[in-house]
Amino acid sequence: MSSENEGSTEPAAPSVPPRPENAPATPPAPGSPAGQAPADPAAPGPEPVPGAHGDHAAPVPGPDGTATPPPHPAYPTSVPAPAPTGAPHQAGGAGWPPPAGLPGHGGGGGGPVWGAPAATPAPRRRPGGLVAAVLVAALVAGGVGGGIGYWAAERSDGGSTTVSAAAPRSLEREPGSVAAVAGKALPSVVTIEAAAGGGPGGEAGTGTGFVYDKEGHILTNNHVVESAADGGTLSATFSDGKTYDAEVVGRAQGYDVAVLKLKNAPAGLVPLPLGDSDKVAVGDSTIAIGAPFGLSNTVTTGIISAKNRPVASGDGSSGKNSYMSALQTDASINPGNSGGPLLDSGGAVIGINSAIQSAGNGFGQSQAGSIGLGFAIPINQATTVARQLIRTGTPVYPVIGATVDMSGQGDGARIAQEGAGGTAPVTPDGPAAEAGLRPGDVITGFDGEPVDSGPTLISEIWTHKPGDRVTLTYERDGKERTAELTLGERKGDR
Repeated sequence: MSSENEGSTEPAAPSVPPRPENAPATPPAPGSPAGQAPADPAAPGPEPVPGAHGDHAAPVPGPDGTATPPPHPAYPTSVPAPAPTGAPHQAGGAGWPPPAGLPGHGGGGGGPVWGAPAATPAPRRRPGGLVAAVLVAALVAGGVGGGIGYWAAERSDGGSTTVSAAAPRSLEREPGSVAAVAGKALPSVVTIEAAAGGGPGGEAGTGTGFVYDKEGHILTNNHVVESAADGGTLSATFSDGKTYDAEVVGRAQGYDVAVLKLKNAPAGLVPLPLGDSDKVAVGDSTIAIGAPFGLSNTVTTGIISAKNRPVASGDGSSGKNSYMSALQTDASINPGNSGGPLLDSGGAVIGINSAIQSAGNGFGQSQAGSIGLGFAIPINQATTVARQLIRTGTPVYPVIGATVDMSGQGDGARIAQEGAGGTAPVTPDGPAAEAGLRPGDVITGFDGEPVDSGPTLISEIWTHKPGDRVTLTYERDGKERTAELTLGERKGDR
């Protein structure tokens, strides 16, 4: 903002100071020195602003004590300083505009014209008072925003002069900046509305997804669309406001991944580029896009706080929990961000935002709000699942062929004494059985990664594919042992 006068000119200073005609002489007060003006019993009036239009220069006492006019009027060489905040508004639009800190709005009449004459000079105040007043004004303006701007506009009696400033270079978003990355990604992110079947009153929710390919597939979380998977309705709304109906192609409850397909998908869809989550490092910048609490197209930033964080998105004991070896981020993630992309600084997807840690209830997808602990499914794992779902509609899980106790934590993943529904805890002829594992063995390592609980073991297993050869470390009777096995597979969710 420039403080130069624009659109108005200041009258040229006269070459000779104006002098009043027939000005009556003021007799000196009794007892006062000759030529000295009598003292005013009232409070002294405000000192004239030097050089204000229409004002005369004050007489200068001469050597003999008589008042003589100055040789030249004291006209200002620069624009007078604005009156302190809190000074009474000058009638007729006179006086200077309020100090910076009071917000100005383009409409509403505005303030007085710069360079307008002051009808009554404002009294001088000490600089400390001015600074304090400006600080208070700035704080109040920051607190009530537009209300202050409206107040100032309504009480301005003068005209308004507005100047349109050219956009500075600093407003141009550099490639790689958060604004540039978000601007490029937002058209490929959708807000998903899911409603259960059965008419009004059924379960409904809002989540996020993003364009996976040009055919109209949308990648998101299973828990975002689960309520509408059987007879419900789904819609996806783009950042331009256009909404399309969608249907579920496939979903994997264990991975918390789902793929939708837009009905009548528009031409020209731009899939988000996919990154490599294995190459992400702690401290890398992140950008999350989603619809927290229904506020679509919300962008938040943070960093990668940790990698390979084992997370069970439920209570860790239900057969319907989702498990992931997650990317942890402090980017603000809230309910409604689920299914949205977690981007790196270059705009590539490195994860799908899925769960948050709440201060009260542990891990989950519908907690009260972000406390800086968000978790995303690594995109490498999500892509493997998405391809399977698009190809067959059914998820495939790698397994070791043993039932693990999901309640214990801290000393490893213990193989249960009894399987689900009375089945054998170690599947006959399964991978674990062939590797020599037994009920009661405690698995403490999986392919070089430490294991402290059942959910951690499953999270590690599900980062692999069926057929992968892995090494287990386990304890039996207080002794550490190792075993190699080839992962089996399980199709579909239980």
